[in-house]
Amino acid sequence: MTNDSDRTVVASVDWDAQAATFDAEPDHGLGAPEVRAAWAERLAAWLPARPADILDLGCGTGSLSLLAAEQGHRVTGVDNSPAMLERARVKLAGRDPVFLLGDAAVPPVGEQLFDTVLVRHVLWALPDPARVLRHWRGLLRPGGRFVLVEGVWGAVAPVGIPAGRLTALLAPLAADVRVERLSEAAVLWGKEVDDERYAVVATV
Repeated sequence: MTNDSDRTVVASVDWDAQAATFDAEPDHGLGAPEVRAAWAERLAAWLPARPADILDLGCGTGSLSLLAAEQGHRVTGVDNSPAMLERARVKLAGRDPVFLLGDAAVPPVGEQLFDTVLVRHVLWALPDPARVLRHWRGLLRPGGRFVLVEGVWGAVAPVGIPAGRLTALLAPLAADVRVERLSEAAVLWGKEVDDERYAVVATV
């Protein structure tokens, strides 16, 4: 379970300084063909089948944004790190994404609505996830969906958000909530993992 001190540590990270090496992690940069293909396959299953408006919150260097764009979706990415967004823009050069500097909890998208809110390893670190999810719900069109990739990491002092807690938070906001366990899919992470990793796809 995440506490306020865990979130403070995450919030204090200098993400601009992290940008240069962020993609070195297999599941961040998706540099290995098999890791990239595994994430592309999952996204194809989680995102709408038709071209859709995707809001990628905490998009970082844009790896998932790129996969979504390659699948024909219209992508808007939001991150609070200018250096991360610069790398995302380079990564998606020649495509037509929109990248915005701002807080993932309250993305600066005005009145625009989306078909999917896509978030990977961000919600757990935000203050008051229930309030954040309600706000994100207001950014979805009728029939839209959340695609939330989260987990619980660390054996001594675990941080994150358990799947059961996240599904409970989504219950009043979504008509259908589905959990997909990802811990045993080593190809997604570029290594074997023994912690809780999962995706929730929730249709509103």
